[in-house]
Parts: sequence; structure tokens; C-alpha cells
Amino acid sequence: MAGPRTASTEELGSAVLFAERAALAAGVTLRELHDLDAMREARDLLHRVWRPAPDNPVITPELLLVLAHSGSYVVAVQQDGRTIGTCLGLLSTAGLHSHVAAVDDGARGRSIGFALKLHQRAWSLARGITTITWTYDPLISRNAYFNLRKLGAVPTEYLPNFYGAMRDGVNAGTDSDRLLVRWALTAGPAARPAPGGERAGEPAVVALDIGTDGRPVRGERPGDWSRRTVLVRVPPDIEALRRTGRDAAATAWRLAVRDVLGGLMAGGRHTVTTFTRDGWYVLSPRLEFDA
Repeated sequence: MAGPRTASTEELGSAVLFAERAALAAGVTLRELHDLDAMREARDLLHRVWRPAPDNPVITPELLLVLAHSGSYVVAVQQDGRTIGTCLGLLSTAGLHSHVAAVDDGARGRSIGFALKLHQRAWSLARGITTITWTYDPLISRNAYFNLRKLGAVPTEYLPNFYGAMRDGVNAGTDSDRLLVRWALTAGPAARPAPGGERAGEPAVVALDIGTDGRPVRGERPGDWSRRTVLVRVPPDIEALRRTGRDAAATAWRLAVRDVLGGLMAGGRHTVTTFTRDGWYVLSPRLEFDA
């Protein structure tokens, strides 16, 4: 199979234009950072948003400076000269790995994340990079929809408790399971099957759903899934469960999604093809296993 192709001049121009329009719509400007004072400002923003333990900083300004100087992606999102967002992407064997980002609480809901991703895409294509990877918590429904449906990234690996026990104000008290996704910047749009879609005359199988008590309910046994489209549900707002003290329910979801979604992906027979607005991961059988 041929690898990703380099973007044409026309595609690069379009990527830059789309990024500029997204930034304009969000009311922000994005700029690369190169001096230590700017790195300190970016570090401070990361710490305000992620609230790390005092002895475990997200990153240091000095390391940010080294990464920027050596060619990585270190960017600030600004409004009226004030930094309201930042993002760090690391050069990797895959292309660019988007490691951490933050947006001030008061600036959320304005599609700044979308503007950041389109800026990342244009930045990467200008440097001959055709793939961006990143991780996200598979239980956070809005992030799954944004990553898989709006951007068209594809999950490639389920990573159980990837960062171990985290001690920041956002993730403390929960295992750090992550999905690694891959965004092919020059690929055409992929087919996006919907729940209930059929394959070879067989209806989709519900492997995980939400019970009346808000906890996960498992569906059919794994032996019934090998050649079928499989649906895996996640709660509409896992963060609300944590905020309201329903830790047992949040843990039950973590373990169920790890076992079902992670198990299907680890087995290699299914691949995640999309995520629906109402909270379903859709997994289709890999063609190479159909023979």
C-alpha cells in the first residue's frame, strides 16, 4: 500500500486559507513561539487549565524553548494581544504528535480547538508532514465526536492507563486510558457508516449500552461479533459523573469500555470507523479477516 503523498501547492494553499478562516471565525490569531518569556506565558496557561501537582509540572519553559528551536510545534492562541490558548506538538516517526493543548475556561465554546487543528494541519503540510497523531480519553464523548467526525481522524490503538496515575486537577482519581488517533492530512474522506447499518445481511451488534441507572450494560458475547458491525456506547458526560461524586459509575464505564472497545481493537478484527453524535463508537470488521 502506498504511503501518504505530499500535499500539492493548491492543497497547501487551501489548508492555509481554511486555517485563517477558522481563526477569524473564532476571533483569535495563532503564532509560533520562539522566546523564553512567551514560553513562560504558555507554561502558565497550561498550569491554569490542567492544574498539575506542584512537584509535577506539565512542562518547563526551557523545554518548550528547546522543542520550538529544534523544529517542533509550539503555538499560542491570542486575542487582543492576550494568550488564551496554547498547543505543543512533537516531531515523531509518524509526522507530528500533538501532545498537549489548553484553552482558558472563558474562551471555550468558540471553536478555538478547531482553529488550532487546522493551523496544525497547514503548519504540517508546509513542512512535508502528512500525518498528525494525538491521544484522547475515549470516554469523553464530545472529544470523540470532534476527533473522529469533524476532523476525520482514525483510532489506531487503545492504550490502557497510558500515563499511569495522573495528579492534575482534570484527571486525578481515574485511570488514564487513551485512544491514539491518526489524522491523514492528504487522504480523501472515508466512508462513515451509521449505527444500525448492515453488513452481509447481518444487523449491527450492540456490545455496550447505557442502562437505566446510567451504568454500562454489555450486549452479546464476543464470539458473535467476528464478522459484524459492532456498536459501543459511552456516557454522554463522563465528567459530570465524576463531578457529582458518582465515582463507582465512572469506574464501571472505564473498565467496560477498556474491555469491550479495547478488546475489539486489540484483537485486530475490528477497526473504529466513526463516532455518532448520540455517543456510539462504530466498529467494522477488517477486510483482511473476512476471507
